[in-house]
Amino acid sequence: MRHPTIEAEGLKKRYGKAQSLDGLDLYAESGQVVALLGPNGAGKTTFVRALATLLRLDAGTLRVLGRDVRRDPAAVRRLLGLAGQFAAVEPAMTGRENLEMVARLYGQSRRSARARAQSVLEQIDLVEPADRLTRTYSGGMRRRLDLGASLVGRPQLLLLDEPTTGLDPRSRLALWEAIRGLVANGSDVLLTTQYLDEADQLANRIAIVDHGRTIAEGTPGELKRRVGGGVLHVHPRHAADLAAVAEALGRAEGGPPRIDEATSRVTVAAEAELQQLIAVVRSLDGAGVEIDEVAVRQPTLDEVFLALTGHPVADTPAAADHRPRGRAPIAA
Repeated sequence: MRHPTIEAEGLKKRYGKAQSLDGLDLYAESGQVVALLGPNGAGKTTFVRALATLLRLDAGTLRVLGRDVRRDPAAVRRLLGLAGQFAAVEPAMTGRENLEMVARLYGQSRRSARARAQSVLEQIDLVEPADRLTRTYSGGMRRRLDLGASLVGRPQLLLLDEPTTGLDPRSRLALWEAIRGLVANGSDVLLTTQYLDEADQLANRIAIVDHGRTIAEGTPGELKRRVGGGVLHVHPRHAADLAAVAEALGRAEGGPPRIDEATSRVTVAAEAELQQLIAVVRSLDGAGVEIDEVAVRQPTLDEVFLALTGHPVADTPAAADHRPRGRAPIAA
């Protein structure tokens, strides 16, 4: 019998007066990359730590591939690989030695550990620098090596807790490719992230978490359709006209306009795309506002999050989401 990868019902966890998880529910089928998306402090890392049996929940039921996390943590640990937010590699050892050490901690023989390390190095495209000290690796290479360490034990479920935090754009893209390769080879992945473009790129299914609860679930396309219609962007030639543009958009059909002063654009939900575009252009022309650009497109996940929570991801302050600083091997 094939079990769902993750079954979470009514999970609660409190740190002092702060409620990190407040009834979180999540269901993940096998064969998927599931992204847990939300701002700092939403409860994402607390959920990952609960899955990894690194903390005890206050309430709720949590199963991994049919095993109960609370009743049978040793069995759950044998199913998992975990890569945290910060690369936990030994700088005084080579990449190969790091992987062989983790394999030995999993109980593998020396011969098996050497073979497994070589296989993982090929998976994460680090064969060429494998015998260099990891202190000479770039940040992106260290994160890929950390990802490789989580694969040494052949986990059935790989937990990636904000794996691209602190990486430059090029290193992020390289790590994305490594994750796609793992998925193509049959790994199930739970990815937590506060980067909405990352969830859009990697996930088959997304759960949006805010204040310790799952507030929406679906494929990226399904979540975008929940916002309804497209999104209309208007870029006036002069930043001083932003308020006038917002007022004109407010009179047109659609949701309340939002001014983005950083990009000198005003954004509004566009229910009837062509009709609304014509109405907006006429209204702005009548007001004597010069426009550099008017565009309608599908909503982004940033706009989905804003519509569902009432605030952008970046505007939410960090809360009591107690975060592990590194990674310890998960072994029985």
